[in-house]
Amino acid sequence: MKQAGLLLITLLTFCNISCNSQTNKKMKDQNNPLLCDPENGMCEIPTNKKDTSEKLKIEPVKKAVKIVYYTDPICSSCWGIEPQLRKLKLEYGNSIEIEYRMGGLLPDWSYNSGGISKPSDVAHHWDEVSRYYDMPIDGDVWLEDPLASSYPPSIAFKAAQLQGNEKAILFLREIREMVFLQKKNITKWEHLETAAKKVGLNTKQLKTDYEGKAKELFAEDLAYGKTLGVRGFPTMFFTNTEGKTEIVYGSKPYTEYENAILKLNAKTTKNSYEKSTAFVFSKYPTLTAKEFSELTGTARNQCEQLLDEQVKKGSLEKITTKNGALWKLKNQ
Repeated sequence: MKQAGLLLITLLTFCNISCNSQTNKKMKDQNNPLLCDPENGMCEIPTNKKDTSEKLKIEPVKKAVKIVYYTDPICSSCWGIEPQLRKLKLEYGNSIEIEYRMGGLLPDWSYNSGGISKPSDVAHHWDEVSRYYDMPIDGDVWLEDPLASSYPPSIAFKAAQLQGNEKAILFLREIREMVFLQKKNITKWEHLETAAKKVGLNTKQLKTDYEGKAKELFAEDLAYGKTLGVRGFPTMFFTNTEGKTEIVYGSKPYTEYENAILKLNAKTTKNSYEKSTAFVFSKYPTLTAKEFSELTGTARNQCEQLLDEQVKKGSLEKITTKNGALWKLKNQ
């Protein structure tokens, strides 16, 4: 069970919880599609290893810096970097463009090497990861209505992108809140449809694309990820107009993402923005305490109290889980 637990953590939390050297050696000896290397904090896919020191062909770059972001709807480490990513968009949104790509974290549960055997093994690990990233995650979805794969929501995201990148990103956020906080099995069309309606997508067109063209687009993402050497999630490729690239693997502090931009374009100007509660919620109508802290600069230990005061005033609603809460604008 210990080994199974470690492998599930590396699969679903991107190896940010360390493995000891003896376990790591055993994991490397196994023919598992994702291998944990504690030295670089990556769960590696051996077939995707690539010398990324060469110039990567990421075209076109329209703004100062383009970011190709490889993620997955059920990637808990990707959920963990939402505070940093949202701040990056506020401070550097005029200078960067972000291209979201799906990586296919969980094809299915047909693999059993290393003790990975069933979804229920994941539950308590998601609870642990919630504390690690300080982001609300309820692992009970794996006990109550487990997902068989992350492919259906990934394909749904590709279908959403066909209706516009902005709505697709809202859709991705919505289905992540569903799976991490509401314990919804987002492989089911009923939940994908609900999320689509909420963010203003045409659900009829979404279903058509979901069953057709989006599958091809998802396959293209997987293939492109292999050419780029993607070996875990989140992975971000930062590229400037000259083709120079910086790569940030895994969940990292905000400064690492910021530094990647500045290395590629030292003249990039940081936008100043209003740090008030009203402003950040006008940009992002749902926020966790960690996100609120990152975006406003409020001390983390003061955030819940400040947000709860807004709940009492009637401007916000609070959604509470066993591992944290989410605050949202009233009637959102």
